[in-house]
Amino acid sequence: MKLAVLVDVVVVGSANADLVTTVDRRPAAGETVLGSDLRVSPGGKGANQAVAAARLGAGVAFLGAVGDDEHGQLLLESMRSAGVRTEHVRTPDRPTGIAHITVTPDGENSIVVSPGANGTLTTGDIDRAASVIAISTVVLVSLEVPMPAALRAIELARAAGVRTVLNLSPPGPLTADALAALDPLIVNEHEAGWLLGAETTSADGPALAEALLALGPRSVVVTLGGRGAVVATPDCVSTVAAPRVSPVDTTGAGDAFAGALAARLSAGDELLAATGFAVRAAAISVTRPGAQPSYPTRSEVRA
Repeated sequence: MKLAVLVDVVVVGSANADLVTTVDRRPAAGETVLGSDLRVSPGGKGANQAVAAARLGAGVAFLGAVGDDEHGQLLLESMRSAGVRTEHVRTPDRPTGIAHITVTPDGENSIVVSPGANGTLTTGDIDRAASVIAISTVVLVSLEVPMPAALRAIELARAAGVRTVLNLSPPGPLTADALAALDPLIVNEHEAGWLLGAETTSADGPALAEALLALGPRSVVVTLGGRGAVVATPDCVSTVAAPRVSPVDTTGAGDAFAGALAARLSAGDELLAATGFAVRAAAISVTRPGAQPSYPTRSEVRA
């Protein structure tokens, strides 16, 4: 019963150790470049989103998998220190997922993910957490875990009448039933283009959001990086500007946004207000190095 009181947001997703190297420029094919000393920090889209939401005051439970290794302990300690409940984190006989990240002086990053333990998450794991999903306010799902597990989480949340948010990252095929459950679907411009059937698109944010809404989700949020975000509902399409900041490291900024959005939706904010808060949280995160270590508290965002 104690768990029922504390869980506002259930996050279903990946947990990775981020291995980060700063480089002057990314290497071309066949080229070697020198970088900084390696920095290891907790990451993974799901774990990032869970920590971001918890730091902002939400009661969060994380459903995922880590290996029985040092990287797994790093991730569990980071989530627990932020207040995230980890009772439903599995420890299979696979290494913890790894994200190899290079960061250039403009703060932009390139990432290669080795899924490891994340790839073992099953529909059975989601079913075993059905009672936690049912008493939550928001379920937040991302796709660095097997698609069947992600779709099962959406299905259980929908059956329980729980608001379901999907960050379509990395992009993957969705069923019509899954799309219809999303409120909102969160995508960046590249993911929007993929879902609409074009690898690249010249459409602006509002046009993308309207086109995505026509696919069936209840609402859509298109993130635009430093330009903010666009919110589309059946009633209107609105643009939310981002504050101007000097980026240091954009790693995990999209996860900061998604976690903050879920936290504010669980607190009762309307989607547009929650998006404005999430844009500010993500803007703060890019001014600091790393993913989880960069995420702000609620007082920092409000300030």
